[in-house]
Amino acid sequence: MSATVPIPRGAADVTRRWLQAVLGSDDATVVVEDVEISRIGTGQTGATFRITPRYASGEHGFPSTFVIKLPADDDGVRAGVTLGYLSEITFYRRAAEQTSVPTPRCFYSDITADGTDFALLLADLAPAIPGDQIAGCDTDAARQAVTALAGLHGPSWCDPRWLDLAVAMPKPGDVAAAGGLGEVARMAADITLGKVGARMDRRDRETFSEALGLVTPWLHAGTETGRFALMHGDYRLDNLMFDSTTNSVSVVDWQTLGIGLPARDLAYFTGTSLDPDTRAACEESLVEVYHRALLDYGVTGYTPETCWQDYRFGMVQAPLIIALGAAFATPTARGEEIFLVMLERSCRAIRDLGTLALIGATD
Repeated sequence: MSATVPIPRGAADVTRRWLQAVLGSDDATVVVEDVEISRIGTGQTGATFRITPRYASGEHGFPSTFVIKLPADDDGVRAGVTLGYLSEITFYRRAAEQTSVPTPRCFYSDITADGTDFALLLADLAPAIPGDQIAGCDTDAARQAVTALAGLHGPSWCDPRWLDLAVAMPKPGDVAAAGGLGEVARMAADITLGKVGARMDRRDRETFSEALGLVTPWLHAGTETGRFALMHGDYRLDNLMFDSTTNSVSVVDWQTLGIGLPARDLAYFTGTSLDPDTRAACEESLVEVYHRALLDYGVTGYTPETCWQDYRFGMVQAPLIIALGAAFATPTARGEEIFLVMLERSCRAIRDLGTLALIGATD
């Protein structure tokens, strides 16, 4: 933690003096006269605010608005998601500038040793808006998303320097962690079914339970491919900001940063963010777009056929992340609807693609 720019405990600590210190105004290059703070988002695992500063006259080159991410207001929630906070800080400190994935510019990042206090000061992406997880997206938006995803995977493809990164999910080859996550996944599946199972189709309940029971061998089999890269982990519409004025997309919310089989991110996106009929009609072309983008980043020895196989195999990422969220996140009405929609879509995708049979074949 910086001795001169302390981590704000809450929004009340984000003062004009704090922002001025962060922006490095000791040499009077910028003077912040006042700040206006307003909460944005629902903040289930953290609190997010928009900062609107009033600068003194003169050229300074800083944004007219910022977004600051802070821990959840509830200390109990903070303690439960500290690894997620660390993952996001780690991404912006070590990975953001080493990849080509479009993300907001980071002006400040810090975290305490125990992870319960952290802060990220980011450029505000407005007028960009997040995708609508319940409504889903069309094929044009999906192409934007999978192309942006390749900007994360391609530059980090099979690069061993990332294997020491502090991440939220088990790393390739970590047998104990894979086994532990498998146990947690089965527990999360039971909790999730207890919460929303009555509203799920019987086939989806069966697919969901079977997939979550195979998490450990699925992780082992993914490691055995020898392919890995940095992963977002929760790559879906709610975590993508679309700007219609520039026809661009930016990726946010890096609390599930991981290292693993890259196509898990790709499968998770299509399996949760497209309605099943749209996905079935366009997924082969989306995988082709993603694969071509990887080659443009210098990935070699990765055939279209292997990419398609990885995509099919990776679809277990969807029910896994959904279960962890549904079981342990603070419940909300919209959150439950999102989980149900994502479960329906991803369970259908698992059946359509024969994913579970692939795990059995490699186990």
